[in-house]
Amino acid sequence: MKNILKPLIILPFAILAMSCDKLLDAPTKSTMDESVIFSTPSFAKSAIAGVIHSMGETNSYRGRYYLYYGINTDVEVRELSGSTEGTDEHLTNYRTYPVNTAMNTVGTDGSPNNFYSMMYQGIERANIAIRGLRQYADLTNWEMRQILGEMLTLRAVLYVDLLKAFGNVPARFEPVSPETIYLPRASRDVVLKQLLIDLEDAADLVGWPNENTYTRLNTHINKAFVKGLRARVALMAGGYSMFVMESEMRKSTDPDLTTDKMMEIVKKECLDVINSGMARLQPPVGDYNSYEAWIRAVHAENNIAGNEVLWEIPFSIERGRVIHTWGIRYSGPQNRHTVLFNGSQIRPNPTLYYMFKKEDIRRDLTCIPYKWLTDAPGGPTAQPRQSLVDDRNQRSANLNNWSFGKHRYEWLSRRVTNINDDGLNFVFMRYSNILLMAAEAINYLDGPTAAEPYLRQIKERAYPDNPEIVASEMTIAMANSEAFFNAIVDERAKELAGEMYRKEDLIRWGIIDEKMAENRTNLTRLHNRGSGYANVNEYVYVKYAEDGYTLLFYGLEPGEMGVPDDVGSYTRFSWELSPASHDRPYWNRLFVRTPSLQPYWPIWDNVVSLSNGSLVNDPIFD
Repeated sequence: MKNILKPLIILPFAILAMSCDKLLDAPTKSTMDESVIFSTPSFAKSAIAGVIHSMGETNSYRGRYYLYYGINTDVEVRELSGSTEGTDEHLTNYRTYPVNTAMNTVGTDGSPNNFYSMMYQGIERANIAIRGLRQYADLTNWEMRQILGEMLTLRAVLYVDLLKAFGNVPARFEPVSPETIYLPRASRDVVLKQLLIDLEDAADLVGWPNENTYTRLNTHINKAFVKGLRARVALMAGGYSMFVMESEMRKSTDPDLTTDKMMEIVKKECLDVINSGMARLQPPVGDYNSYEAWIRAVHAENNIAGNEVLWEIPFSIERGRVIHTWGIRYSGPQNRHTVLFNGSQIRPNPTLYYMFKKEDIRRDLTCIPYKWLTDAPGGPTAQPRQSLVDDRNQRSANLNNWSFGKHRYEWLSRRVTNINDDGLNFVFMRYSNILLMAAEAINYLDGPTAAEPYLRQIKERAYPDNPEIVASEMTIAMANSEAFFNAIVDERAKELAGEMYRKEDLIRWGIIDEKMAENRTNLTRLHNRGSGYANVNEYVYVKYAEDGYTLLFYGLEPGEMGVPDDVGSYTRFSWELSPASHDRPYWNRLFVRTPSLQPYWPIWDNVVSLSNGSLVNDPIFD
């Protein structure tokens, strides 16, 4: 699967890479080719590679969507190292312009080449394949059924992320024709209702994890993931969103998409996965606890299905910037990679660390207070540490320069040699999200007593050695449905941090303004050591452990105040949030406008300009 994005898409399937104009010019030839391609499993399988190829392009998921979408929240923030507002910051601070230079890009032929256009390229490829499979495939053959189910699901993935990014988008569920070449935005309700139908069909077509040769790997679509994705679509459909051109955050008024009906779907689909026994929380492995074990499994790149990761977007070794964007900061060539500067472009919001209890095993795997310099440990170029200023080992970061720890070069079994890409797959959904979605829906429908077992599993894994903390937190959550919902809000922040769910969650819950304002207050309090943060030390003291490269910290843990007993063996670092040199404090850079007024991106100007007037942006983007 690591080769799936290499430029060797099977030749008969090359029709999927044609431009819309070429497709329209040659309907007879395309139809003739499709009758062969989509009746032959070995050819039809290349349809999957065609869609994944669109996802792996630089201006698609690889170098745009995962770099910019969903930032900033109370959990994840874009790197804010400069003192002026620029192109990158505009994509994350709820004030995005249609002419943004990182997104309003064109290819060598002058046509749009950006995240929006690449998503519709993938959708067009999926549409051609779905039409061909339904028309020509023998759908009594399990392999053809699996391929059709994968194509329906991949198209749904693209639409889910288009809706997250742009709000209302054109509903294009058939290949482009002269009559449909220009489509306006459709109501998001139209798209979501079709996705619910498509995913219900897909679940009947694909196998459970390890049921067939495709679903032995979590880089192929399996029934557990399809059902989880359908639950996620239902949560979107039944929650709040800003309906573009209305400039209003509200729930749908469609009687088919009421919150009650959508929560019933969420409950059913999640319980189907849970009761199947075909997926599970990752079991501990050796010295690694269950939470670390799933992260290690991702870095092992064996892609074995049936454990925690339900589906990963498969990147080739030459494609994908997951560690590059979301991983621990590296500066200087390492024994694990040759890149001069890498990682930590997306970071934990500084308050996230302090949301965790110290006994929570997820905290120190998620929020990393150091960066690597020059040589990582354990490789042939590693050298003994000389001093804290020697650029060869871990070095303390600053309060506003944390890294996410779920992606790291030192846990890969291979050396990365590409200057931009690390090739690690992106985890799109885990089993823990199934449990949390089940808990949320069942609490809404049936109350906290019925929902309790699913939230409890998450908390028991977070505190494997502290059952008294689990009992205490569950007692608080079980007080009533509102308390249980609040526990879900907090638990999703901690469990799924750095996995691009938070912005979507805050929008669908209708609390994005509340949470962002609350976080701005909390950041100022953290900076000033005010209410809730008075037990955070003014300085962090660090020294190296006996291994010569691992940092030991004093003052990082809440309650560690003053100076360590053997202060002479430590180096002191200022633990400040917003240096005086910045023209705007850190907490004022997370959002410019009220987030609910511009929770989405505009459709980029070069796409709108070529739409023959069919596409327009909400006036709020002017």
